[in-house]
Amino acid sequence: MPVIRPESVTIVNGTSNFPQENLARNDAFTSAVCLSYAHVGVPMGRLYNPTTRISKQTLMTKHQLSSSIALIGLLFASVTGRAQQTSYDFVIAGARIVDGTGAPWFIGDIGILDDHIAVIGDLHHAAAKKRMDATGLVASPGFIDVQGQSEFNVLVDNRAASKITQGVTTEITGEGTSIAPLNNRLLEDLQDSAKKYGVALDWRSLDEYLRRFERARPAINLGTFVGAGGLREYVIGKDDRPATPAELEQMRQLVAQAMEQGAFGLSSALQYVPDSFASTDEIAELAKVARRYGGVYFTHQRSEADQIFQSLDEVFDIAQRAGISATIWHLKTAYRENWGKMPEVLSRIEAARARGIDVAASVYPYTRGSNGLIACFPSWISEGGTDKMIQRLKDPAQRARAQKEMDEPSATWQNQWRGSGGSQGVTLIQVLNPELHKYEGMNFEEIGRQMSKDPKDAAMDIAIADRGQSQVVISIMQEADVRAAVSSPLVTYGSDSPAQAEDGPLSTTKAHPRAFGTFPRIVAEYVRTEQTMRLEEAVRKMTSLAASRVGIMDRGILRPGMMADIALFDLAAIQDLSTYQDPLRYSVGVKDVFVNGRPVVLDGKITEERPGRALRGPGYKLAQ
Repeated sequence: MPVIRPESVTIVNGTSNFPQENLARNDAFTSAVCLSYAHVGVPMGRLYNPTTRISKQTLMTKHQLSSSIALIGLLFASVTGRAQQTSYDFVIAGARIVDGTGAPWFIGDIGILDDHIAVIGDLHHAAAKKRMDATGLVASPGFIDVQGQSEFNVLVDNRAASKITQGVTTEITGEGTSIAPLNNRLLEDLQDSAKKYGVALDWRSLDEYLRRFERARPAINLGTFVGAGGLREYVIGKDDRPATPAELEQMRQLVAQAMEQGAFGLSSALQYVPDSFASTDEIAELAKVARRYGGVYFTHQRSEADQIFQSLDEVFDIAQRAGISATIWHLKTAYRENWGKMPEVLSRIEAARARGIDVAASVYPYTRGSNGLIACFPSWISEGGTDKMIQRLKDPAQRARAQKEMDEPSATWQNQWRGSGGSQGVTLIQVLNPELHKYEGMNFEEIGRQMSKDPKDAAMDIAIADRGQSQVVISIMQEADVRAAVSSPLVTYGSDSPAQAEDGPLSTTKAHPRAFGTFPRIVAEYVRTEQTMRLEEAVRKMTSLAASRVGIMDRGILRPGMMADIALFDLAAIQDLSTYQDPLRYSVGVKDVFVNGRPVVLDGKITEERPGRALRGPGYKLAQ
């Protein structure tokens, strides 16, 4: 038991220097300290402030200080004795604990009982079913991927292998079009993937999906937003027109239902069809409903390129009108003409916060993005759905019009073909049609040569053959802007990629490296190599900041009583290995990963444990 001596606690000009890190390690120990301070008249509410002022009337005499320390010792001995007598499922011993708050690390032990953290402190005499020597390892909260995209893939392969090997324990998903609610029109969009992977589309509501998710016995936790684009398609389809009052009211009701079934809030992907057809007013009205249930708003904003400042103003406007917390997904300044604008973007976000608007952002640490091939075409191509898109691409006049627009600047759509530098900057990574697999990993300059076609014709023919399901990687950012966003204290992280694997059904296509390496890359590149952040700050941004932006209350910090989602990693060895040329490679250096108290990774190997849970937002609690 640690000995606390009177001379180690000083009061100078009314200020106590009692070591604050001790207060964070054990709730029971904190209670003991509170009782001892109360004994000498110090209000307990002040204990967590390291500069607490104590009035002259409450200054300790030497006798009071000695008796207070003795009381702390007796109470701590009792607490420690009980902790040592408890038998834990796991004791993680001797770790460098980075607790997720941004506070300096400390050496300690973590006791796990059932699905939660039972105690943090000195447990060298405690009984445990398994004691793990974590000397030399960092213990942090499990990483939270705020843009995970694995809601379908975990039904194919429940390991979520490329995520848990990074230390990710929780995903939040649902960008623009969420996995539920579904009607026949939305089900049609999922049919091709479901057929390929043998997934039964046996849910319609969000509640039904979350139950389906848990029956799949996933390795990770997952929560979702309800997507405004999906609701628009549910009610209106992919038509470019305003919602009628009756249609808007139906969408409001769908938001309310999803919130009551566990959505964490509203999302949008305003660059893509059909979200791009929604007005600011429409999104604000739906966000008001999410806010009524305590939800938040996450957005792929309308422009990340030439209209980025107007787009930021729209985000601020929606947040202010709905009174809702807003987070901008994968913050970027895309296309060469916008490189260097990230400091101004961050400055505008900070200025909005100074005006009382609750806005922040997420980012992934790569200079290339990824999305659907059809996003390389003007948005009018996709209006009305897949069949109409294919008809337009087969029509020579409309094809020629679209190809001309792909070479020109535009204020009406985000021209990522031109923004990527043309065909050499757009790489095909995933298709559903097996006849197209031979082109994966090639850019469209190379594919065009293989097909003996103009690269734009090759792109359109692949979109037709794959019914708009193909995915691409696009070269659109510069490292200086990425570094500025990664290092901002307002920015958390999201991979914007579904889980894949080195083997099994999700290893048959290529990927963006961010699916395998986002979180280790943050530590390896920006903490260890470039030193743009302290380790404690990077962990805060990967854990408690992510949790607070989403509204997750029981994860993201290492504290007794919190859920036991924990990552242990070697700071010197953690590294992303996935590259654009060879993407299906797990990261290294993450040694052990716990999800809800069970190890899904031990000594760097994926286990058979599948303890993931569906996470439900604040509206679900209100509805129960």
